[in-house]
Amino acid sequence: MPGLVLPIREYLLAGMTSAVITYLLVGPVRVLALRLHAVAWPRGRDVHVTPTPRWGGIAMLGGVLAGVLMAYQLPALRLAFDYSNEIIGVVIAGVLLSVVGMLDDRYDLDAITKLVGQITAAGVLIMFGLQWTAFPVPWGGGGGLFSMSILSLGLEQGVLLTVLITVALVNAMNFIDGLDGLAAGLGMIAALATGLFAIGLLSRLGYYDPSAYVPALLAAVLSGACLGFLPHNFNPARIFMGDSGSMLVGLILAAATTSMSGRMAIPTGSSGAADVLALFAPLIVLAAVVFVPVLDLLMAVVRRTRKGLSPFAADKMHLHHRLLEIGHSQRRAVLLIYLWAGVLAFGAVALALIDDPSIVLWAVGIGLVVVVLASAIPRVRAR
Repeated sequence: MPGLVLPIREYLLAGMTSAVITYLLVGPVRVLALRLHAVAWPRGRDVHVTPTPRWGGIAMLGGVLAGVLMAYQLPALRLAFDYSNEIIGVVIAGVLLSVVGMLDDRYDLDAITKLVGQITAAGVLIMFGLQWTAFPVPWGGGGGLFSMSILSLGLEQGVLLTVLITVALVNAMNFIDGLDGLAAGLGMIAALATGLFAIGLLSRLGYYDPSAYVPALLAAVLSGACLGFLPHNFNPARIFMGDSGSMLVGLILAAATTSMSGRMAIPTGSSGAADVLALFAPLIVLAAVVFVPVLDLLMAVVRRTRKGLSPFAADKMHLHHRLLEIGHSQRRAVLLIYLWAGVLAFGAVALALIDDPSIVLWAVGIGLVVVVLASAIPRVRAR
């Protein structure tokens, strides 16, 4: 579109507002957590050795709300609110799930109670219009062997898929929150990748197309909240985000990717490699930005069920624990997982937005080789 002006500064302002408010709220929230005994005492499966206050998610929620309010005051971003009530639904679901997380951080709720809270939060998203309604499939386009088409989902199918994705992402971020700064950093990387993809869609679809405004705004405020929280949470952490924060991060990521991927209108009947990538681009980005936490979640479920344990039973076999076992320090293990997530997430975004996929695939391949070598350094030295 000639003369297209993307609201980049407005998104940055909303994100920075979220970051600053989160950063400033951490201090008072930390004092409150200590007074009300919302403290993580060291356990056998934990890495930290000193009692550390939780409830960092309260500060992150405050930052997200501040970023949303700032966006509402900006005419360039008002379309995200005028187009639908999705932002309101995310706010209500986020507050609900953060309260459940706060109670769990203080009183250690059972897994069923938390699952009910997660499903309820997903239901709130659905009530406000955030729901998958379409899904790309590799058949039915009428254009040859690799012809693609869009499968329209019925109401029940869309609701079920939305609930499954939301619960999976919420628990994935909760499971990965085991090292100082890990969940906050992965949340920020995933949000930045999601936001970059949504802004790329804005540049292609046109400034006045509202379909990408909501996920871009959600990604901006979430990345800001994670950025504002990281200085307090990176090793050695002064506060943990707790379930109130990790579940909030997972919920907003689920909302952003559902808004971006679940209803994206993409031409059907394509058969070329580039067209196939374009059709599956939203799903590729969704899979890549959450690859590390979801992989950790799936491995934990398989590992625990094979032992006859509950999938929610805690252990010390997560990906970050394995990196520590082979000789990495806490900081190096966290940075390596950042690197894994960054290569996959931003590689997927580049694959979706750049016309020549071969260049991107080569770059991602080189990046993965570097990450594998960096991860194996302690074993190589040991030999």
